[in-house]
Amino acid sequence: MADGTPRRSYNSEGRREAARRNRAAVLEACRELLFREGYHATTVRAVAERAGVSAETVYKSFGGKPGMVKALWDITLAGDDEPVPMGDRPQVQEVLATRELGTKFRLYAAYVRGIHERITPLFALLTQAGPDVGEVLELGEQERLTGVTAFVTHLAETGALAPRADPALVADAVWALAGPQLYTQLTAGRGWSADTYEEWLADTLTATLAPG
Repeated sequence: MADGTPRRSYNSEGRREAARRNRAAVLEACRELLFREGYHATTVRAVAERAGVSAETVYKSFGGKPGMVKALWDITLAGDDEPVPMGDRPQVQEVLATRELGTKFRLYAAYVRGIHERITPLFALLTQAGPDVGEVLELGEQERLTGVTAFVTHLAETGALAPRADPALVADAVWALAGPQLYTQLTAGRGWSADTYEEWLADTLTATLAPG
């Protein structure tokens, strides 16, 4: 039918746009309530009411409270809600494309610092929530280890590691050095500025990983 296809296309796009708006509203409401009320007092119903959607919509979109919090974690980590894997983002691609090792490690340290500045407040809040959020934090750490391992694999494949270095051990070391726990200890605990942390991480990676 001549007038059927455009109408269906329009309706489909309208539904997708409405779904995007609802998702953004739910995640913003989730963030507001988490930091105002705490994890345990933040319920799906409260988030739905705050976002102006039904609780059913939240369950359909996120599967429940843990899925909603994980989605908030992901967009906070990335800095947006675009469906682009972290490894494909311009900042990571710049790190991988850079040949000079000192510059590569400085770019990587700046990338890590940016993530921590975004995610640390949420990380601190969730770590205080007890075992209820253990799965969210564990999955986040698993994903971080995957990203670190990909970076170390890149270093090994481009000859940027010492000849006898064990990539698995190097990945574990970078994972620990670049983790939110150490960032929090050095900044909140010891009063380091984010600039100091970034410079320290770049220097430490260069001294530890560069051949020779």
